[in-house]
Amino acid sequence: MIDHVLGKPSAKSRRLQVLAVLSFWSVYLFKGPRHGPPFIRYLSKISSKVLTTWQTVVFTMMYLYAARNFSTLFGLASPEPMANMYDAKYFRATWVLTALDAGFWTAMKIKRKWIRDIASLVFSLFYLVAAERADEKVRKVRGAVTIEHLRVSWNKGTTPYLQALQNLTRPRFTRWPPRAIRLPRPSTSDYKEPVSAWLYYDGPISDLDHINKMILDIPGGGFVAMDPRCNDDRLLACAGKTGLPVLSLDYKKAPEFPYPYALNECFDVYTTIIRSKGRCIGMSGKEIPKVVVMGESAGGNLATAMTLMITDSVANRRPSSVQPELPIPVGLVLLYPALDMNIGNWMSDEQMSLIKDRRMRVTNKDYLRRKSMQYNDLVGTPHQSDEEPDTSAPAAKSSKTDGSAEDGRLRSPHPEFSHANRQTWAKSKPPPESLARDTQSTSHQPEPMRTRLAMASMISYFNDRVLTPELMRAMIILYIGPHNRPDFSQDYLLSPILAPDYLLQKFPKTYFLTGERDPLVDDTVIFAGRLRRVKHTFRSRRASQGMQGLDDITDLDEKDVAEVVLIPGISHGFTQFPSLYAPAWKLIDRCARWTVDLHNAADARLQREQQTRQRHHVRQESSGDEDRPLEINMTKMRARPISDEFKATQISSDQAVEEDDRKLRANTKRKSNGRTGFGQRSKSFVKLDSSDDLLGRRMQGLAGPLTGTHDED
Repeated sequence: MIDHVLGKPSAKSRRLQVLAVLSFWSVYLFKGPRHGPPFIRYLSKISSKVLTTWQTVVFTMMYLYAARNFSTLFGLASPEPMANMYDAKYFRATWVLTALDAGFWTAMKIKRKWIRDIASLVFSLFYLVAAERADEKVRKVRGAVTIEHLRVSWNKGTTPYLQALQNLTRPRFTRWPPRAIRLPRPSTSDYKEPVSAWLYYDGPISDLDHINKMILDIPGGGFVAMDPRCNDDRLLACAGKTGLPVLSLDYKKAPEFPYPYALNECFDVYTTIIRSKGRCIGMSGKEIPKVVVMGESAGGNLATAMTLMITDSVANRRPSSVQPELPIPVGLVLLYPALDMNIGNWMSDEQMSLIKDRRMRVTNKDYLRRKSMQYNDLVGTPHQSDEEPDTSAPAAKSSKTDGSAEDGRLRSPHPEFSHANRQTWAKSKPPPESLARDTQSTSHQPEPMRTRLAMASMISYFNDRVLTPELMRAMIILYIGPHNRPDFSQDYLLSPILAPDYLLQKFPKTYFLTGERDPLVDDTVIFAGRLRRVKHTFRSRRASQGMQGLDDITDLDEKDVAEVVLIPGISHGFTQFPSLYAPAWKLIDRCARWTVDLHNAADARLQREQQTRQRHHVRQESSGDEDRPLEINMTKMRARPISDEFKATQISSDQAVEEDDRKLRANTKRKSNGRTGFGQRSKSFVKLDSSDDLLGRRMQGLAGPLTGTHDED
């Protein structure tokens, strides 16, 4: 109370208050009457005849407990914000996580490490029982969080006792432990220091010589904490279930290495893998490995931004460049990614149009329903409004627009899909002049509604138990650093949700896995909606221009662009603690299947391309030679030894054949102007007329009606 009276709340003043109270009562017990004041002595005399000492102690504790929960007993308690927030299993997991955070933060100032580790567990056990005290402790720490608090909380899984407990509860996925490796930088990088990583693979390194597929994992941790070993559960499961090597990067963390250092590390590692053809991790180096990129939370931001860098390097590659072109990753698997570094309050019309797109109504049904219920939750009574119009963008139509203007729109970032700037709300049309003259009203009229007013998920779930706006604010400030001032409305490598259309046109297929109550769920839904819309528009534009490629042969399937899975009743970071949240094992297994599906789809796509090239090659080579006679190449026998007498006979025979060959070539040249085929012509040919060749007549009969060629007999 003293700190409230002084108007300066602080831990120091509260500590002085506690010490003052303890000192007063200690002096009174030793110096005052042993049986208390007269009134207390009278009560003690009466109670000693009815209650024993034990009963008196228990009765006193019961009274204190009842007094503390007075409002709860009489229905005066405040509403519980977590009542309908999570499902039961996830809430229990967050209860344990909150107790661990409170316990580790309580013991973090103990200097001796072994004492600090034991004290952290002891305090955590206390906070498991005193759950409300844990919530209060965590709330106050997050209100004034520092980099030390973030790292103590998110790196607690690497402490010896918790790590041993995780190893006991984790199923055995691999027989081989993770291996620490260091990857060199490419020659084109501005940095020379190698990048640290961990290789998860269920087998010896020598087995990688026969593998040309891999998974590149970029772990999360708010850009400031958590190395790959904090994600052993997920990485070991992916390596064991897929049988592929999983390379997880231990990129440098902020604030020591602010933006864009970690992003450049990820890009350099991908470049090294491609240019070394996998030799940097033990592969054979005979072919370029196919890479699926996986990222979670902050790692999802880096994975997406790295893919945009790769796509941009391909799109803007100079023809005279000596370095080979970087292939775009096979696909991405993003787990609750942070794709927008702008914390905003309100959803714009453009964002809501992506969320309400008719192609996404099934996936976003529950997610959109919760946004539409925000008003009802505040009012307390149902308020049904008319159905809102479908604001999804229609299919792109062919229009005669300026090519330079269209290219500028494709290459410019899109801040309207982010919270980077002031949202442009629907503007009402000015009233007609006649109406303006007739009315003298000066009252302000509301704007016509295009989409229901909705708040961003970061603000809607501000009381989340895992990720709060205070933590996001701290992470963004630390990641950017004190000497950076990026343009939050243009820098799409910092906020990939701003990416221009020309990069999203080439973006690979992406799987998204996010909790429906995640403060970052808007990032997932909006970015997936942008991918679908941009690729649909791109396909429609190519069709209107008469351009057709291999990808345009079949209709665009939305699942070939992006697949979004929103898990109801859970929030952020669920794959990081499957020991506490058991359903996470099934979600990790789904991620492993996605990586395999992406590799299988890439193999099938490559096979289709090869078959298409072969069919095109056959048609191209046969188009000019369909009316030519069949040529049979008579090659010399090389394996059998040849005598001198046979050589002389063969030379004279070859000379005669060459003379006939020259005459036949002259006659054939006058008959046909087609190509003579690729490669160098052999010295000896025996030609048969097509009328004498059964196969030639058969092929001519099949191809003649299609190509318009006929016999010249």
